[in-house]
Amino acid sequence: MSIYAIYFSPTGGTEKIVTFIAEQFGVYQSIDLCEKTSDLTNDFSEEDLCIIGVPSFGGRVPAIALERIKALSGNNATAILITVYGNRAYEDTLIELEDTLIEKNFTCQAAIAAIAEHSIMHQFATGRPDQNDLTELASFAQKIKEKTNNTVKTDFPPVHVPGDRPYREYGTIPLIPGASHTCGSCGLCAAKCPSGAIPSDNPTQTDKDKCISCMRCISVCPTHSRKLNPLMLAAASQKLKKACSGRKENELFFINKTIKTPAIFILLKIK
Repeated sequence: MSIYAIYFSPTGGTEKIVTFIAEQFGVYQSIDLCEKTSDLTNDFSEEDLCIIGVPSFGGRVPAIALERIKALSGNNATAILITVYGNRAYEDTLIELEDTLIEKNFTCQAAIAAIAEHSIMHQFATGRPDQNDLTELASFAQKIKEKTNNTVKTDFPPVHVPGDRPYREYGTIPLIPGASHTCGSCGLCAAKCPSGAIPSDNPTQTDKDKCISCMRCISVCPTHSRKLNPLMLAAASQKLKKACSGRKENELFFINKTIKTPAIFILLKIK
């Protein structure tokens, strides 16, 4: 069996959680869906375990992440689904991810909704995942192990996750980073931008039609020269303050494999 940590993580929060979960199962290989050069032609096998994580962008799977996930072929590999969100809500992200993975022939046996520091408004869920989160996530991994050991995949339907069909309308926060006068045109942001919104020959510019507001360019800039308009950021922060306040809990979804007919779905919220 091979273990894969597969993630779309522009600012690192989703990667941290996905790789932490993967570590609980053993030595793993990483597939970074943000990298345009990532090899997505892996031939997974039925014995493989894939921990697949995406951030929630406006309650949906980021469109570019979805496009790259659709390039994968599951071949009945077991999948643990993870969505990571910045303490607001994840709405239809998990159900959209599950639908896509089933279409690509993955066997979805468990799912996790986890919290990470907001990638744009860092005052929300600051420092998360923290040690309490990691302890909780480790316990989630142990529960998944206990439920999936010695289990025949065909005995159970995919894990039941929250969300609606049709999915909510896709949209992101319309905040477009720009380069300040300190930009040295090193081109790292252009090379790392998952949507190709920053031209390599003029990295001080941003194509607003291509930008998905993922903040990867801000995250990777070595001189901290890429920034958001502070007035627009303050307005967006005020708008989301109520929804993002308070500590949200991580959630685990899996199938109770001791009961076969009818299948019973369990939602665990460990506080």
